[in-house]
Amino acid sequence: MTMLDDQTTATTWPAAYPQGYAVVDVETTGLARDDRIVSAAVYRLDVRGEVEDHWYTLVNPERDPGPVWIHGLTSDVLESAPLFPEIAAEFAERLEGRVLVAHNAIFDWSMIAREYARAGGAAPTRQRLCTIALSKELALPLPNHKLESLAAHFGVVQQRAHHALDDARVLAEAFRPSLHAAARGGVRLPLLECLPLTEWSDSPARPRIGRQSSYRPAAQTSWRPSRKRPSCPYPNPGRYEPGKALVQGMRVAFSGDTSVDRELLEDRAVEAGLHVATSVSRLTSLLVTNDPESSTSKTVKAASYGTPVIDEAAFTQLLRDVAPAGGSAPTSTDR
Repeated sequence: MTMLDDQTTATTWPAAYPQGYAVVDVETTGLARDDRIVSAAVYRLDVRGEVEDHWYTLVNPERDPGPVWIHGLTSDVLESAPLFPEIAAEFAERLEGRVLVAHNAIFDWSMIAREYARAGGAAPTRQRLCTIALSKELALPLPNHKLESLAAHFGVVQQRAHHALDDARVLAEAFRPSLHAAARGGVRLPLLECLPLTEWSDSPARPRIGRQSSYRPAAQTSWRPSRKRPSCPYPNPGRYEPGKALVQGMRVAFSGDTSVDRELLEDRAVEAGLHVATSVSRLTSLLVTNDPESSTSKTVKAASYGTPVIDEAAFTQLLRDVAPAGGSAPTSTDR
């Protein structure tokens, strides 16, 4: 324990901080909505970030393993691994009552939530914390937002990159000093809500490996497969003007982590008559992001084009009263 850790322990720990954490890493068959988990690891930490225990498992994805050159897990290795429903209860026990911590947490959470949705349940996780967001809150002098850069900053040595157990270990060791730095500085942790995913739809079958689980229906299904959205029926009325309402036809882009599942948030926007854009251009009416200071391609382009930027909470409020296409947009005081 360092002198700084001694000082943190000696002072009053922030009462609003969570009582425990589950540092998670999952390796997957890919990045799409219908991809699967092939391995998962959890380090359970106490209120001050001290390791309590750790857990690791392989998972049979019931399909091709995807980028073997990244995670190293072949079909032969995964064929005898347990199916997700067979490890779901133990996984849930590791998450129960804790904040899920991950590097780029929206990805790990989405993959975990989809696996539980496929199994007919939900992960017992109510909040997540992204260590990328925390490093930004702490203004750590990192060259980029890769896990290896965060680890190097705190002197954590990585042994097997893209191995779920080692990635989780590295993140747990880097999270602990980050947590103490936040506590010393009175920094509010960037906690986001985890909402369970419950919607299903049919999709074409994927090649599988090994046995099939008993919970799966006869038809191959997956969580919200990629789909082409119908064209927005309304013309683009131009940029969003602060203080006024959104107008049907406006082009809205999203960037970064959101508390509501991104796909659901986009669906709400489409249902309200907005055009969901996958990138930012001069025609984009609005960029929605909870981290406007990030250096993503979308935020950089929005800044160069002068595109208005608002956070998720403000956008959600505006979605409640979107002005019809062709009409004048009421101001916020008119509603």
